Amino acid sequence: MEPHPVQLAVTDDLVRGRATVFFRIILAIPVFVWLLIWSIGTFFVAIAGWFVAIFTKKLPDGIHGFLCRYVRYVVHVHGYVALVTEPYPGFGGKPGYPLDVTLPDAPAEQSRARVFFRFVLALPAIAISQALGGSIGFNTSGSFNGSSSGGSHSFRFATFTGGGGALLFAVFFLAWFVGVFRARNSKGLRDAGAYAIGYTAHVLAYFLLVTEHYPLSDPAAMLGGRVEPPPVHPVHVVDNDDLRRSRLTVFFRLLLFIPHYVWLGLWGIAVAFSIFANWFVLLFRGTPAGSLHRFNSRYLRYALHVYSFLLLVANPFPGFTGLPGSYPVDLVLPDPARQNRWKTGFRLFLVIPAAIVAIALYFALYVTAVLNWFVGLFRARSPEGMHKLGVYAVRYIAQYAAYYYLITDVYPNASPLEGAEPPPEPEPTAEPQYAW
Repeated sequence: MEPHPVQLAVTDDLVRGRATVFFRIILAIPVFVWLLIWSIGTFFVAIAGWFVAIFTKKLPDGIHGFLCRYVRYVVHVHGYVALVTEPYPGFGGKPGYPLDVTLPDAPAEQSRARVFFRFVLALPAIAISQALGGSIGFNTSGSFNGSSSGGSHSFRFATFTGGGGALLFAVFFLAWFVGVFRARNSKGLRDAGAYAIGYTAHVLAYFLLVTEHYPLSDPAAMLGGRVEPPPVHPVHVVDNDDLRRSRLTVFFRLLLFIPHYVWLGLWGIAVAFSIFANWFVLLFRGTPAGSLHRFNSRYLRYALHVYSFLLLVANPFPGFTGLPGSYPVDLVLPDPARQNRWKTGFRLFLVIPAAIVAIALYFALYVTAVLNWFVGLFRARSPEGMHKLGVYAVRYIAQYAAYYYLITDVYPNASPLEGAEPPPEPEPTAEPQYAW
């Protein structure tokens, strides 16, 4: 696949200052004001660029450079405010910030039809961006109010700054507490925030005609090679989906879900008692009861199969048993192992931060499901980027559920990247033997 012309660069070292984290919103007021002013200008420049591009099939060099600096500055400001970065951003949108984007140096020729219908074409990407890092918004930067016999009229400037998406808000909320107490940011939260902001940059660049390439929602395409992947989590997803979708089963997906919904509810009642019993076993023994562990694991795997089917992350109708290897999007779960008693005792409290991230990713998952429903009907396929975003969401939600269900005491990792095995340690070389 041809690489996207908007590339993310992450050089942040995760170190944070407690004072700057605590007062981050107050410190960000000047850059917010400047971004608002810049956005007003961008609104008019973008309209002028749209008319020029319709006739000449490309943006003028000056407008292209102006919009590129604006997109870069939006990335800098969002990175600073969401605690994805630490240094205070400048006011010029210059390259070199710890969270940055590279953009095309010169405007490229674009299709007149795609330029003309750019807002309509961008709507699916804007919807995904709203779930991740913020979308193109229409914020009040000035107003003119008047009235007549027919009623009142209002004019408001539109800006492109957008609001924070659900995932980016969750990252900011949790990173604030982590930064105040540890003077650092969690790598998983930082990577999730960088991914959300990177996708927003893709959407802005596409909407403002900086590029004709559609935004990529694939986390590996966004972050791969730019940040270190996390270690392999004991709960991870094996994705063997071929992206093909049946138009018939896509159309009737909700109806087909009904028998699984009933079975999930009945099985879930038994699992609730099983988790409660296993909690006492773990407190006293430090290891789960094998039969309860396997019972809960089978249920969690089945739930992942069912919701992957419902939300169009996969296509085949799932079975009712939760057997490993029985579905294209499958869940790998650990065997019973010793767990920390303190983590077990306070699990209900410890799981709250993970639940906040899981809720944000639920939102993204449902947005992609709606879009995938329409795409599946018309193309009988799922777009690869949306599929990979769906896999990221179900993987994290499964890690959260496994932690909550006492299947593992390893905390969920919010990084959008798949875990990687650590490189093998070099074998020690033998001491040289000397003959004296």
